Amino acid sequence: MDKKLPIAIQLYSIRDEMEKDFKGTLKKVKEMGYDGVEFAGLFGNSPSDVKAMLDEIGIVAISAHVALNEILADIPKVISDYKAIGCRYIAIPWLAEERRPGRPLYSQTVEDFKAIGEEAKKQGMTLLYHNHDFEFEKVDGEYILDILYRDIPADLLQTQLDTCWVNVGGENPANYVRKYSGRAPVVHLKDFVMPGKKPARLYDLIGTDNEPQDESDTEKFELRPLGYGVQDVPAIVKAAVEAGTQWFVIEQDNPSMGKTPMECMKMGIDYLKSIL
Repeated sequence: MDKKLPIAIQLYSIRDEMEKDFKGTLKKVKEMGYDGVEFAGLFGNSPSDVKAMLDEIGIVAISAHVALNEILADIPKVISDYKAIGCRYIAIPWLAEERRPGRPLYSQTVEDFKAIGEEAKKQGMTLLYHNHDFEFEKVDGEYILDILYRDIPADLLQTQLDTCWVNVGGENPANYVRKYSGRAPVVHLKDFVMPGKKPARLYDLIGTDNEPQDESDTEKFELRPLGYGVQDVPAIVKAAVEAGTQWFVIEQDNPSMGKTPMECMKMGIDYLKSIL
């Protein structure tokens, strides 16, 4: 690989450890070899305290996942808080069903995304959208994800393609990263196995719902440490470099293979570094 991109960890992957020992876990992440972090909550720490921790440890804050409603509650403050930490990007990680293309609140979604994107731009940051696989449902013959990126200008919204969910959604991850060349600054690398058909209640398996899991489904779909599933990671990495990606983010929502979350994230970065 001619160009080695820096590697960050999505801290949601180790959320329990972050809650118990915020600074100590950041130190361990640095020791694992990660260059940067993507936040999923600050666990009660102030932006200035977080910035001081990062500077002391020597690790970069590249972005943060922040719920849409949380951003909308005070757009300038939320963006300025994450800017103060050092983040270059702020990512919306989920879109409620009623806000999606073809649904009643979609026009409001477009206006809200534009308002957030404008404020981010004003403050020198960039708004991203992080997909799951529901965005690969079609409305009038077009993927929800493509409609979203079509309706909101690239200068106000960039992609954060989660390559696991692209694959689960039925598309080739490397090809999809290339599709958004020049608009894919941060790419999520995530691995999985899915021996059977896609579970009907997939998100129960990753903790977005408190309902009991269907054991037959958990046998069909499992998130895995990067390099230990079905993803063609070298092809995705090559495509990302060609597409102008600036950062890779490794994520694993839940641990597997009998490993702890920290062990999974160490396996993932060790694998990625071995192929870069």
